[in-house]
Order: sequence, then C-alpha cells, then structure tokens
Amino acid sequence: MKIFAAAAVLAAAPLFAAEPAKPIDIPAHEQEIFSLAFSPDGKTLAAASKDKTISVWDAETGKPVRTFKGHTADVLRVAFSPDGKRLASAGADGTLKLWDATKDGDALKSVKAHGNWVCGVAFSPDSKWVATAGADKGAAVWDAQTGDRRCEFKGHKAEVWTVAFSPDGKSVASAGKDKAIELWDAATGAAIKTLPGHDGEVYTLAFNAAGDRLASCSSDGMIRFSNPATGDVVHRLKGHKGAVFTVAFSGKHLFSASADKTPRVWDAATGEEVRTLPPHKNEVMAVAANGDRWATAGKDRIIRVMPGATKSVALRE
Repeated sequence: MKIFAAAAVLAAAPLFAAEPAKPIDIPAHEQEIFSLAFSPDGKTLAAASKDKTISVWDAETGKPVRTFKGHTADVLRVAFSPDGKRLASAGADGTLKLWDATKDGDALKSVKAHGNWVCGVAFSPDSKWVATAGADKGAAVWDAQTGDRRCEFKGHKAEVWTVAFSPDGKSVASAGKDKAIELWDAATGAAIKTLPGHDGEVYTLAFNAAGDRLASCSSDGMIRFSNPATGDVVHRLKGHKGAVFTVAFSGKHLFSASADKTPRVWDAATGEEVRTLPPHKNEVMAVAANGDRWATAGKDRIIRVMPGATKSVALRE
C-alpha cells in the first residue's frame, strides 16, 4: 500500500523502502468499540464495547483469549494494571469493575463509583489505585484491592470524561465536558492547578513516560501537549479533520484516533505529524500502543492491530 512506502531514518540518511507491516483486522464486537488497552507485556489486547462486554485478544495472532461479562450497559473504558494482574472497566451502568486479567471469571470487585456513567478509568503506576471519571461531574481514586474510596476530586462543572495518573503516581489529571483540565493530589484530592483547556470538551488525557508532557484531545479537533509543572502549552497538534477521541503515548510517538476515520502518529518530542495510519470505515474511537505495536478500533466494530511499523523507521505518507 502507498502509505507504507518510503521512509527516512534521519534527515541526513538515504531513503529506503520499508517492508509493509501486515495489519490484523479482528471482527471483535457486535457494536462499536469505545476503548482499547494493551497488557504491559504487549501480548494481549482488551477492548470495551457498547455491547456491554470486554473482550481480550492475542495481539500477535488476533485470536480470542477471553470475554468478560457483567456490565449492564455500555463499557466505556478499559485499562490494564501496570503489573498485568488486573483489568479495570468503566461502565455506563455507573460501576467500576475489577477483573483478574489472567483468567476467566466474574468481576473481583464491582464498585458503584459514580451516580451516572463511569466514563474514564486509569491505574496508578504501582497498580494499587484506580482513578475514575464520572458523568456526575466527579472523579475519584479507589483501592484496587478492596474497592474502598481513597479520595474525591470536586471542581468540574460538567461531565468528566477522562482521568490519568502521573508517572510518579502523586497526581491525577482530569478533564471533560467543561473544557477544563484539572490537576489533583492523588492522595488527598486537593486541587493543584488548572491547566489550559480546549475550545471543545476534552475526551482523553495521557501523560508521557517522563511526566513532563500531558497530551489532551478534544471535540475541537486539536491535540495539545502541556507541561504539567508550569501549565504552559508546549505544542498544538493540527491535522485531524474532526473530533479527536483518544490519544496514547508509546516511546517516541503519540497515537491519536478521530471522527475523521483516521488514526495518526505524531512525534512525541516535536508534535509534528509522522504519518496517517490506514483509515477505518467509520469514526475511530480508540487507539492503544505498546512498543512498536499499535491497535485502533471504533464504530466499524473492527480492531486493527499493526505490528512493528514504527520500530526502525519514521514513516510518512
């Protein structure tokens, strides 16, 4: 395919042809897919769907591993714990559910986390805590073993769509329909600062591994990199022609998913677009990345897994 053609390792290096990576398309769910998450070792991939289930797939072969059932409404987000032992899911039924990621079975814990949809979920780096975002305008942190609430974050004026733990586990970022991005103390719930928001509602937040960049994406079609310490906007990433639903860091890249049906890859240091990935037939709601493997999914109910295409070359259209 044309989009896998020539690439350059460095600006001064000669051009050469990159061998096309073969995508795996998985007809994964009966309804749209809202969220994807790779296990820490990259061997499995979880998907959350409007059909009320969470499916887990072999990321190398595309074969099914297991399916988790228990939510009574749409499953909006899914996340693996960094130690790989747990899977957390956020449901439109108002519950946070915690599953044993290594075997079949019912949820280990089911927590009535919010008075409305649980829209976002994220594990702390040490796997001990889970943060949630709710359509009841609240966010909170929960004990990943007991399901007890550690603290609440209060201050948003509308639905909270997303939460993200900082890499050091000391703070949580949240954002949503009120367009604001808030930073909180993960232990006490105290407000730390408000970061520059967007012109539209904010759908997803993601910290880079160093913790000095917070990526945010919005219905305004923009992706921004902010410095959590200073609050400055470092880069504004323009390219998508519609709302951007999800962003995910992996190494030197940021991956994004959009209503314009395209996933895209960006340079995590400069904010420059590296390439546009193979488009889906409908809106792309979810993207996940682990090392040099990424996955995308959305309203067409297909999970597309692409291995190895960013490993040795910086690809461009």
